[in-house]
Amino acid sequence: MVQHEAQSSPATPGFWQAVRYWWLLGCISFGGPAGQIALMHQELVERRRWISERRFLHALNYCMTLPGPEAQQLATYIGWLLHRTRGGVVAGVLFVLPSLLLLIVLSWLYAAYGQMPLLAGMLYGIKPAVTAIVLQAAHRIGKRTLRNGWLWAIAAAAFVAIFALHWPFPLIIGLAALAGYLGGRWRPAAFSIAGHGAAAQQHYGAAVIDDTTPPPAHAQFRWSRLLLVLASGLLLWLLPMGALTLLLGWQHTWTQMSWFFTKAALLTFGGAYAVLPYVYQGAIMHYGWLQPAQMMDGLALGETTPGPLIMVVAFVGFVGAYGQALNGAQPAWLAGTVAALLVTWFTFLPSFIFILAGGPLVEATRDDLQLTAPLTGITAAVVGVIANLALFFGYNVLWPQGWAGQFDLTAALIAVVAALALIRYQQKVHKVIIVCAVAGLLHRYFL
Repeated sequence: MVQHEAQSSPATPGFWQAVRYWWLLGCISFGGPAGQIALMHQELVERRRWISERRFLHALNYCMTLPGPEAQQLATYIGWLLHRTRGGVVAGVLFVLPSLLLLIVLSWLYAAYGQMPLLAGMLYGIKPAVTAIVLQAAHRIGKRTLRNGWLWAIAAAAFVAIFALHWPFPLIIGLAALAGYLGGRWRPAAFSIAGHGAAAQQHYGAAVIDDTTPPPAHAQFRWSRLLLVLASGLLLWLLPMGALTLLLGWQHTWTQMSWFFTKAALLTFGGAYAVLPYVYQGAIMHYGWLQPAQMMDGLALGETTPGPLIMVVAFVGFVGAYGQALNGAQPAWLAGTVAALLVTWFTFLPSFIFILAGGPLVEATRDDLQLTAPLTGITAAVVGVIANLALFFGYNVLWPQGWAGQFDLTAALIAVVAALALIRYQQKVHKVIIVCAVAGLLHRYFL
């Protein structure tokens, strides 16, 4: 255990000091949610001591129970605790803003110049790495979650449901939650989850928000505040959705994208890897906004940028609108940019509402919050869904022309090496991505 008892409590950070940190975090937050949470823990708990280990983990436990990107929600929660609503909004926005801006530029380059040898070569190497990354996600979540036969059975059933039966993702999530609820009643020991990292808590010295620090005044639960937050969130959703419907019509692609990604935002239990099959089913199979190969390319680009992986929705929106040139005589890049901004707004808006509305309740029950049995069932199902996603990506990478086409041995070798580096040797995601991109370039130019 690390002891720094003699250290005095650090000074409360100023608002603009926090703004600078949240912007920096948004620029360097590679490595997926695990890496992003580790970055925040290292900086906010260990070095700056803005929040104690126990309070950090308590906030993380709440974010893990929500749909949406848990790392972005954790940043929003801590920003809210430190500097009220404006602190939470700024922390959450800056966590995704650098990624959004970068992805809009990359999406435009991809849509306009995607067949350039340099970009095509890099993507050739990155796509097998993405398959390995998704496989690693299934392995990591499964190792943590599937602790008994009941949970293994839910994961297997979810895999069969989405792979063989083609059931919609929301139905699978709903049935998994029901299975978890029933399991919690009949087999409570099998469906209980201990607090996230509780056994590994350490003490790094007194913190601005310490274990015994009472919730600040703005974090006190009040019904009037809860209703105000919920009403504000509903208004922020209704105004753009209503304007799109009235001006463009319900069937317009921008309107349909906004509605589709609103639903996606409420179904992202288990993080981005869990919702990607839902996005695949909707964006490719139902709406036809993208082709399967484009979805792979988008995920490859998403893995190379900071911020939450769910930001791949910006790519989906941009490329889908760009291909249809939705604004007529205006440049296609403008149609794509508007679509990317819209889907980002509707994807992340619920995350802010969950934190700003639920935060006071979480602070009021700080010693009692636990993950529920339905969430355990959902998390187990997520493992099966992600395994299906890895299989889907692997098929499209290794047999790019379908089963009748040629097996891509080079892509298979890159995927195997990437999987070993990630799972066996615990290498950082961004390092694996860079090496695989170089391998793709070498293959493109020299083989």
